[in-house]
Amino acid sequence: MLYYCIRAAGPDDLDGARAVMLDTVYRDFATGYVPRWHADIVDPAAAYLAPARHTLLVALDPADGQVVATAALDSRGPVHPPNPRGLAERYPSGATAQLRRVYVRPAHRRRGLARHLVAELLAFAAADGGYRAAYLHTDPAVPGAEAFWRSLGKVVHDERDDPAGGQGIVHFELAMER
Repeated sequence: MLYYCIRAAGPDDLDGARAVMLDTVYRDFATGYVPRWHADIVDPAAAYLAPARHTLLVALDPADGQVVATAALDSRGPVHPPNPRGLAERYPSGATAQLRRVYVRPAHRRRGLARHLVAELLAFAAADGGYRAAYLHTDPAVPGAEAFWRSLGKVVHDERDDPAGGQGIVHFELAMER
């Protein structure tokens, strides 16, 4: 972990970041690329680099300088629908730092990269001063995802407990540094 370069993405990092993201949605998710869910992947500059309160972090492989991990944050809270109404009300856009696209290439997993990237995102949110909460959601069907997020935050809603099962998504809040 000590040898990876972790930094805010710049224009030269976007192709590598997009490749990590697309590879992840196709390999690890059962959905593949879905425009209404993954539009930020196609244009990460507009989603994360242009807005002042958003960020996209990348981790670079020390051997070849290639992007091997991503993590993003934006100021958009969960939207209802498809998310439960109570979550949209509890985590409104503008006041919520939503973590997104915390993805690590398989060959670089289990080295602390994701944990380090999340810590950097939370520090970014705290430094902004305008966020009241840090929120994210995950698909528990992705191997390791639920356990990882449970180790960092608290579950605020598990859709698997809903009468109809919702989308089966687990929603988390993470503590921000103050």
